[in-house]
Amino acid sequence: MTHSAADDGSPMTDIALAHTSLDGPDTAPILSPTNATSATDASDARTVLPTAPTAPATPATPSVGGAKGGRAAYGIRRVWRGPEGDPTWARPALLGLLAATAVFYLWNLTANGYANSFYSAAVQAGADSWKAFFFGSSDAANSITVDKPPASLWFMALSVRIFGLNSFAILLPEVLMGVATVGVVYATVKRQFGSAAGLVAGAILALTPVAVLMFRFNNPDALLVLAMALAAWATVRSIEESSPRWFALVGVFIGLAFLTKTLQAFLVVPGFALAYLIAARPPLLRRIWHTVIGGLAIVASAGWWVAIVELLPAGMRPYIGGSQTNSFLELTFGYNGLGRINGNETGSVGGGGPGGNGSSMWGATGLARMFNSDNGGQISWLLPAALVLLLVGLAYRARMPRTDARRAAYVVWGSWLVITALVFSLMAGIYHAYYTVALAPAIAALVAMGGAEAWERRERWTGWAPLAAVTLLTAVWSFVLLSRTTSWNGWLRVVVLALGLAAAVGFVLVNRLHARAVPAVLGVALAAALLGPAAYSVATVTTAHTGSIVLAGPAGAGGAGGPGGAPGGMPPGAAPGGTGTTRGGATGGPGQGGLGQGGLGQGGPGGAGGLLNAAMPSTAVVQALSTDASSFTWVAAAVGSQSAAGLQLGTQLPVMAIGGFNGSDPSPTLAQFQAYVAAKQIHYFASGGGFGQQNGGSREATQIASWVASNFTSVTIGGATFYDLTQPLSGGSATTQST
Repeated sequence: MTHSAADDGSPMTDIALAHTSLDGPDTAPILSPTNATSATDASDARTVLPTAPTAPATPATPSVGGAKGGRAAYGIRRVWRGPEGDPTWARPALLGLLAATAVFYLWNLTANGYANSFYSAAVQAGADSWKAFFFGSSDAANSITVDKPPASLWFMALSVRIFGLNSFAILLPEVLMGVATVGVVYATVKRQFGSAAGLVAGAILALTPVAVLMFRFNNPDALLVLAMALAAWATVRSIEESSPRWFALVGVFIGLAFLTKTLQAFLVVPGFALAYLIAARPPLLRRIWHTVIGGLAIVASAGWWVAIVELLPAGMRPYIGGSQTNSFLELTFGYNGLGRINGNETGSVGGGGPGGNGSSMWGATGLARMFNSDNGGQISWLLPAALVLLLVGLAYRARMPRTDARRAAYVVWGSWLVITALVFSLMAGIYHAYYTVALAPAIAALVAMGGAEAWERRERWTGWAPLAAVTLLTAVWSFVLLSRTTSWNGWLRVVVLALGLAAAVGFVLVNRLHARAVPAVLGVALAAALLGPAAYSVATVTTAHTGSIVLAGPAGAGGAGGPGGAPGGMPPGAAPGGTGTTRGGATGGPGQGGLGQGGLGQGGPGGAGGLLNAAMPSTAVVQALSTDASSFTWVAAAVGSQSAAGLQLGTQLPVMAIGGFNGSDPSPTLAQFQAYVAAKQIHYFASGGGFGQQNGGSREATQIASWVASNFTSVTIGGATFYDLTQPLSGGSATTQST
């Protein structure tokens, strides 16, 4: 592969928006029907890198319209045309893919409302307070943080600062991250396998149902996946360049991923380091040193924020939500770390059972987990094909030199897929099906890469046999997945199976077909592979998704969607609340404050995944809490982040989330809360809400609620029950007022 002197190394350059010489000349498009290859694999020349780049000739600048206008016109043409060595269709096709992805992801976006109100409330707080922005606080008065680091909140909070608090402003950054991830996967695959393979990878990712869901939702996963994809891109570049600077950039992106979702970011690190150690050109000791530099970059890029949080006195920052000791390190290695593996998560709504083939409160664990009713329709459409093509691709490259760049790419993406899938399959702690979005880029890349190499060999059995096998396998598995929802477009499964069978036969007979018929076989195979996930993705876009537990696809396509098989993913013993509709179609009742819905007013929007969807307060509640709001630090307090989030989003004023997400964190303590009330810093206390003490968590929230009920006047506002903390009881007996 030849790179020009103009190569600036930026990821956006690979996506080709400005510096068009970065990717260098491609070989003939790998998926082109006219690109027959020899038994020696003509593309192997791409794996031997030049020692010095060749500077391109400087093109003449058109003089029509002046030098400035001529340069602008030339720049536009270069952006449209792409690198000189690319096929003429490659850049327009990429821009078309990115534009189509953006339009698809933006369609019906605001139907998701505040999506996960837990994070939306933190976004509102960050848009109002720079301190809340930095720490990821749940409220602008900085009582407690969310139970994740704040990186994903930063982008959404900046958007809200620009566009105001609304659904579009919150979710727009997620859409842009999705489009960027498609571009990064394209750019990474293209480097070794050509433009057509990159386009196929990008299209697969863009149409993966769980990716469509999470790139339109405000959970941290969108930024996590983008950061890990950028790290994969930088790993491929670092191997090509044998450069410690590039591998340090890998560490920077992993650091960003850590500041998004802590230890999940590290699942890709072993494979990326292994790929560099295997394939980079320098001697072994130097390669080891380069990986150490990458590790130091992770520490620096993530550790600065962790150090500030840990070193600041507790009184100068909010409480760290999700921890029992007000420590981000405890949160990282406990609740969000090893606890997710073994199920021992103090303060969680439930622990897990053993791994392996055992049963967890969050669903059955085991190697079949990614294919079960909860996860299959989210991510597994092309998972079998990706695993098969990973093995096929490694077999193709088995006799190549150590520095073979294509084999390194298989190691990068293959290790990502295998390690992450195994962890998800065996983890006994909190697990949700939408986590599987982290597998989507690896699946897309491996299918495109392995398919491209097999296509190069299509005239030999080593090429057409794998193509026929994975096409048939994918069609049969899609038939199975679509059969789980026979009440929804049941005819589609028959079409997919028929197309898959036809394409498989076509690959077997590829040497007997007319040359013009060969591309049609490929097109039919792609249609068979993508029709199922595309249909699920359309159903995802056309359905509202709100709450903390959401699933892609049509209603009824999955299982319970949550722990224990309870309706709609409800933990056993938990009372539903609000009027949101769960993914399985069950409708929440008016529970007594269950899950933070405790009679706060109107239920949140329905749609898929209404569980833990904060209820929006009524107009009367908003008016009452807004009255004299400037006199109080918090206009209200509520047990659990969901109760507090609804009130805060409705009023856009600080509301204290007692006990954090579950109500089981010791924040504030009873003594601290009593001091806040004595100082008249809190106006109202919302009745009900939260889970309270869970799995060894704190009892402070329960004690606070009991103390409030025994000492303050309850008032009914718009049908919801509150306690006015400025009106203590007289004579020791409870009184009730209505407004």
